[in-house]
Formats: sequence, structure tokens, C-alpha cells
Amino acid sequence: MPFNGEKQCVGEDQPSDSDSSRFSESMASLSDYECSRQSFTSDSSSKSSSPASTSPPRVVTFDEVMAAARNLSNMTLAHEIAVNENFQLKQDALPESSLAGRVRHIVHQAFWDVLESELNAEPPEYEHAIKLFEEIREILLSFLTPGGNRLRNQICEVLDTDLIRQQAEHSAVDIQGLANYVISTMGKLCAPVRDDDIRELKATSNIVEVLRQIFHVLDLMKMDMVNFTIRSLRPHLQRQLVDYERTKFQEILEETPSALDQTTEWIKESVHEELLSLSEATLTPGAENNSKPSLSPTLVLNNSYLKLLQWDYQKKELPETLMTDGARLQELTEKLNQLKMIACLALITNNMVGALTEGLPELAVRLKRISAVLLEGMNKETFNLKEVLNSIGIQTCVEVNKTLTERGLPTLNAEVQANLVGQFSSIEEEDNPIWSLIDKRIQLYMKSLLCLPSPPRCMPPVPGGLAVVQQELESLGSQYANIVNLNKQVYGPFYANILRKLLFGEEATGKAEASSSTN
Repeated sequence: MPFNGEKQCVGEDQPSDSDSSRFSESMASLSDYECSRQSFTSDSSSKSSSPASTSPPRVVTFDEVMAAARNLSNMTLAHEIAVNENFQLKQDALPESSLAGRVRHIVHQAFWDVLESELNAEPPEYEHAIKLFEEIREILLSFLTPGGNRLRNQICEVLDTDLIRQQAEHSAVDIQGLANYVISTMGKLCAPVRDDDIRELKATSNIVEVLRQIFHVLDLMKMDMVNFTIRSLRPHLQRQLVDYERTKFQEILEETPSALDQTTEWIKESVHEELLSLSEATLTPGAENNSKPSLSPTLVLNNSYLKLLQWDYQKKELPETLMTDGARLQELTEKLNQLKMIACLALITNNMVGALTEGLPELAVRLKRISAVLLEGMNKETFNLKEVLNSIGIQTCVEVNKTLTERGLPTLNAEVQANLVGQFSSIEEEDNPIWSLIDKRIQLYMKSLLCLPSPPRCMPPVPGGLAVVQQELESLGSQYANIVNLNKQVYGPFYANILRKLLFGEEATGKAEASSSTN
């Protein structure tokens, strides 16, 4: 049986040591401030991947665009299979209320009605039923492994359409018997999850309904087979993902020379910010400084990745090199914003009533749970954050007063409660100091994760004020670091070429291209 009883669970992709070494080689010139200009003029990828090409833009044909689209589609699918252990294909179900759904239902119902009338006719007409068994036979054969010759021969013998036609001509065909054989064979080939469906098929007495449900279950079995194949391929894809994605992106770049434009702008923005920050920090008042500040390429790239945690995924286009992880990054950013808000609420509560509720961890857990529930979906445009924060403030006062009453202590007075609710509601205001503080500390924590080796031996300490969300923050931080480290391994050579151009100018990049063309 090809996939009966198979259970396989593969964790999220962790870059291997060999992958890390390949990335180290391709990004060797991005390691620290002591990187020399000469190290950035060495070849690290093919000439066509360089963003500094001085040749005139060529016309891209429709076929080239379609080829690039196919490469992107294949690369995205392979990436999703490798890094998402829950990835699986599902059947498309048309909404019954839609026009397409209604048309499909009417056409299918008409077919089965015709089949039923043919089988109930005197004498019965079997041609449509025979064609159905012929199709069923091909589907069953497609489930067999190369070594299943015995079952293959049996299926071909029992579902021999020529023989069935001869039997039909002499009114000797046993449609119910053939259906029972098909159901029995499906029971041998199906995954355990389909056992209940097989039992229902066996209990169905109407032959037309049996045939109808056989095709339904066969469709489910085909999807099971596809997902089994995906699970089987996942370990192989995880081992080969870095080289595969880099090769596919190189092919895209050859077909579409502008495929790194957004990535270049993304990194350029960080370069400008770092130059400005470095100039302001090192400039001595009254003294001229004509030397160009030197930047760490690694620092620039890491700060570019940090921008993704504050990205507007609805309005701003992602860098091309991060398209395959766009959905994961967006979900991570939304969860992180929710954690920021919970941390802000906890900090305000602790500052205002912490002395009264000290030593009551169960209250902190309860308040955190209330905040998390009410803030669910806070990234949606229709979400009224100010109203929800006001509700959380009121509920927090209720919970704190309840706890104080249980301890025989006086409850919060009206002024304190109003102040607490007001501070909660003000978090959404621009440049709120508490939100800015929590945001900076989380950015610092995420930045420290990017400086760790991959995989990290231990998580860095969580900054003060974030203890209430430490567990969730560490989990999100680990996911974020995995995405970034894998992305660096795959696209390191392309980032290196972009950084050569931005940090050392056209001249240095030109040397890199000349070196590449001579190799």
C-alpha cells in the first residue's frame, strides 16, 4: 500500500552546517567593520546577478516574463513545502451560493440522473456505467507503487471494460459486484483517515449513489496521495533548499533584469539611515570631516531585516528576495504588535497598582489573557483600537478591585480607575512614550537575535518590561531569526553585490564585474 498508515512530522527547517558554511563563503565580505574594499571586489555570484551592470536595458519578451513567473511559482512552492511543516493541498470547494457552484451542481446532478434512468430502464443501458468503471480503474492503478504487480493485474482483470461490455450485451453484468470490488480495493489503498468514508460506502445500497460517492472518496484519496508525496519530499527539499532557491532566483534574474530593484531600494534605505546616524555620532562640532563614514555591511543588512517588523504589508511592496516569506513575516509582525500592546498594558498596570497587587502572579496571568482575547485581530482595518483599549482598562479595574476585595483591601478609587483607563486609551496615540519604550526594547531584542550564530546555543536575555510576554517573544524571535538566517544563506551573493555598489560605488562594482567576467 503506497501510504497506508504513514505518519510523518518534520519540524521547521533549520539551516545545516554545510548551508551555513556556504553562506559564510558568499557573505564573507559582510562580516565586520574591518572588511577591506578589496574583499568586496571578489566574485561571489554570476555577473548577471550584479545590480551595477552598465549595459543598456534589454527588451524583455512575453516568453521570458512567463518563464520567470514559472520559476517564481516553483521556487515559492518548494520554499513553502520545505519551511512549513503544516503545508498541504486541499480541494477547491466552490461556494454553493455562487453561480459556478450552482452550475456545477446542476450539471453533476443531471449526469447522475441520466445514469440512474439508464440503469433502471428495461433492458438496462450500461454504457455510461462502463465508462465510469474504466475511469475508476485508471485512478486505482495510479495509486499503485511500481512493485504492486499482483494487485495491478487483479484490477485490470476485474475491471476489464471489454469483458464488462460483453457481459452487458448478454445482461450478465453485475454492477453492484463491481462496485463492491472497487470499494474493497479502495479500502486497501486508502489512508487510515478515509476508513470511515469506506464504511459509509459499504453501507450505501443505491448503486448510483454508491458510484457517486466512490468518485468523491477517490478525489479525497488523490489529495491524500499528493500530500503524502509532499511530506516525503520535504526532507529532501530542506537539504537542497538553499541551492535550489538561489539557482531559481538566478534564472529569474536572467529573464527579468529588474528583479532586484525593490531589494536594492530596501537596502539603500538602511544605508542612508546608517550613514546619517554614523555621521551625527562621529561629527565633531567646528571640525571638518571629509572622510566618508565606513559602514558594516552586516549591520546594514540586519537593520534592513529589522524594518520588516514594522512593514506596511498592505501598501508597501516587499523586496523580491523576501516574497516567499511574505505571509509568514506579515503574520509574525501582526503577532508582535499584539505582544507590544500587551506589554504596554502590563507596564502601565504595574506602575499604577503594582504595589497593591504584588505577589499575585495569577492576576497578571488573568489580565494578560483578557488583553490577548480583546486584542485579537487588532491589525484589521475595521478594528477600533481605542474602544478596545478603553474596554480593557475597565475590565482591568474590575479584576484588580475583585482581587483587592478578596484580600480585604480597599478598592481603587474613581480617580485612579479613570487615570488607568485613560493611560490605556492613550497608547494608540502617535509617539506615546510607553509604546515607544516597549517598541525600542523589542527591536533591541530582535537585533540581538540576528547577531547570534545559527542555530543559537541559547536565547538572549529579554529586556526589562517584557517579562509578561517573554515566552511568546522568544517563540516569535526564534521564528524571525530562522527566516532571516535562511534568507541570508539563499540570497547572500545577491546582497553582497548590492552592498558593493551602495557602499563602495560604481568603480568597485565595476571591478567585481570585470573579475567575474574573466573567471
